Amino acid sequence: MPVVGMAGGGQLARMTQQAAIALGVPLRVLAGSAGDSAAKVVADARIGDDRSLDDLLAFAKGCDVVTFDHEHVPGPHIQKVERSGVPCRPDAAALAHAQDKLVMRDRLSALGVPCPAYAHVPPAAPLAFLEAFAEEHGWPLVIKATRGGYDGKGVWIAEALDRETAEMVGRLRTEGVDLMVERHVPFRRELAALVARSPYGQGAAYPIVETVQEGGICTEVIAPAPGLDEDTAAEAQRLALGVADSLGVTGLLAVELFETRDGLLVNELAMRPHNSGHWTIEGARTSQFEQHLRAVLDLPLGSTEPTAPCTVMANVLGGDDPDVYRRYIHVMAHDPAVKVHLYGKDVRPGRKIGHVTALGRDLDEVRERARHAADYLRWGEKKR
Repeated sequence: MPVVGMAGGGQLARMTQQAAIALGVPLRVLAGSAGDSAAKVVADARIGDDRSLDDLLAFAKGCDVVTFDHEHVPGPHIQKVERSGVPCRPDAAALAHAQDKLVMRDRLSALGVPCPAYAHVPPAAPLAFLEAFAEEHGWPLVIKATRGGYDGKGVWIAEALDRETAEMVGRLRTEGVDLMVERHVPFRRELAALVARSPYGQGAAYPIVETVQEGGICTEVIAPAPGLDEDTAAEAQRLALGVADSLGVTGLLAVELFETRDGLLVNELAMRPHNSGHWTIEGARTSQFEQHLRAVLDLPLGSTEPTAPCTVMANVLGGDDPDVYRRYIHVMAHDPAVKVHLYGKDVRPGRKIGHVTALGRDLDEVRERARHAADYLRWGEKKR
């Protein structure tokens, strides 16, 4: 069987291992330490720095294909792995659109994909530029680091050109952070479209989901998105499949969307298994992790059909008490049908340490079950 190498040892690689076992596919991971989430469960875990070219090339030897559980591997390193004869999926050219938000916005805009109004913030006179942008598009503004942001990091909301905004921009410039600015979108809710594409060109789309964010972190995913009309859902799926094809994505592509009064706008892209797709482990015939492996190996893609009328995934964040196992027993006894996934991470307040999934027919009931499990694992009897 071909060996799949996954650069990065986080929870996405950990959950990919479960799918690899079922497929009979050997998975090798490049983890930063033996304590990384995936390194604790993957037999073929290599310890190294996925941003080191030497470590990456040594890791790729013996792999039939290399993929990623994050976007932070340098593009030139990926190109050198490809030139060594090991295909990378997605390749460096496609992945650049998930690594650099400005590159992504420029390319999607050229393709006619609807996006918020945006601009690159020049190094010279950035405050004057922001003021001019706000005069055209209004306050507040969304200021983003073009590279390296995730889970709300690297994104700032500026309500006005006040002292706080000036100090923030000045500090970021001093640190060498490249910035862009976007119009703040008054959206109804956030959606996500998850699709897969193989090198052969086969595509598959999952149902469109609603994502709930708190403090820049996704806390809940509802599948399918409640109240979303069929035409809009089909439009979102077509949009995501079209982006995957235009960018040459191989593997999974998650397209984060704003649903606005005037239609859909693309917010972010991710080319890997994604938090918005964790519900598929129990809630779809083929999980996103199995689908990603199928896609990068150019196998026929699996069915995306849901297994229940509605599925709710709630992220488990760390609380003050690290004894999650004691609360885990309560959750299992309280609701034997809820599924708990823990990532083997040390508990820190606010850190994403796992997720829970509930399935059923009544959305309100399913949502309450998922929320109770996630909240209890975090807080126990204490309230938020």
